Amino acid sequence: MTVNASWNIWNFRRPLVEALLADGHQVTILAPKDDAVPKLEAMGCSVRHLEMNVKGINPLQDFKLIRRFRQHFRENQPDVILSFTIKNNIFGAIAAKAARIPFAPNVTGLGTAFLSGGLLERVAVMLYKTAFRKLPIVFFQNEDDQSLFIDRGLVTQSQAHRLPGSGIDLERFAAAAYPSKGEAPVFLMIARLLRDKGVLEFIDAARGVKAHHPQARFQLLGATDAENRTAIDRNTVQSWEREDVIEYLGTVEDVRPKIEKAHCVVLPSYREGAPRTLIEAAAMARPIIATDVPGCRAVVDHQNTGFLCEVRSADSLAAACEAFIALPQDERVAMGEAGRLKMEREYGQSIVVNAYRDALRTLAPRTTTVAVYGS
Repeated sequence: MTVNASWNIWNFRRPLVEALLADGHQVTILAPKDDAVPKLEAMGCSVRHLEMNVKGINPLQDFKLIRRFRQHFRENQPDVILSFTIKNNIFGAIAAKAARIPFAPNVTGLGTAFLSGGLLERVAVMLYKTAFRKLPIVFFQNEDDQSLFIDRGLVTQSQAHRLPGSGIDLERFAAAAYPSKGEAPVFLMIARLLRDKGVLEFIDAARGVKAHHPQARFQLLGATDAENRTAIDRNTVQSWEREDVIEYLGTVEDVRPKIEKAHCVVLPSYREGAPRTLIEAAAMARPIIATDVPGCRAVVDHQNTGFLCEVRSADSLAAACEAFIALPQDERVAMGEAGRLKMEREYGQSIVVNAYRDALRTLAPRTTTVAVYGS
């Protein structure tokens, strides 16, 4: 299981880790340490710190990262390595091949380098092709990414296996009663504050909608100043607050109360692997509005569980929000209920857990130790 930080494993991979532990495996997590480490250790995991730079592509730093992976693999001697994030997928795979350790990456997203065009994209394609060559199993979180990798010759059809994201705990994210009729509509966006997530389009759409529906409320929940080239700083967010275009909610440990109070959850992202916030919102029976891009369109059934809009278009997003406002209360409720049913059919966490159990039987049928590596 690879992820960008220890907290990511705690937030998104916990059901899988719990299942592996329950099956009797020993689980080691290799990731930069953060506040989630005590929680993971309390579960029964061993946590090792991984020194790495999560931003950018620097050949010298990445070469050193491969060496660190090889050192950790040599010291820990795992039977299987499960990987989940871009640098771990690529450089972890290269190191694992050298150590002759079975390796199963999960493509949770492609990153800006892969989608940038030009030299940077060509380098990313070359690295993926080198890293994933002859791996028995490569997991994908949506059909678009899987097809793209197959079409470009980065993986074969037999290697590729698709999962419903990281799955969703349908009991923890239970359907919630819809807000009362007559309340001002609340549009909630939950995401890291990055331009690639469509935050600027959300702000512009909010301005347009509020010009016609001044009672509408637009809320933004997520961390500022992220370690990303497209991050939006806190000063910019404060200027939006002063303009009264959005309500900034900061960050929270538990998003469920915020989703419960929302009428609609919005994600105008440029591309996703499997958008966790939309899956959580749909599981709680909330209609969703998202861009018609890989990842998002897999979660939304247009005009049934929500609306799809054009990517990078504040006007299209605003039109979708206004179409939602025009819906009667019973149609909004029905849209949310349809989303909940879709999550029950397609996104239960047991699907993901069982896929990894099958993978372990393929990769190491006599396995006793499983390493869960995160970047």
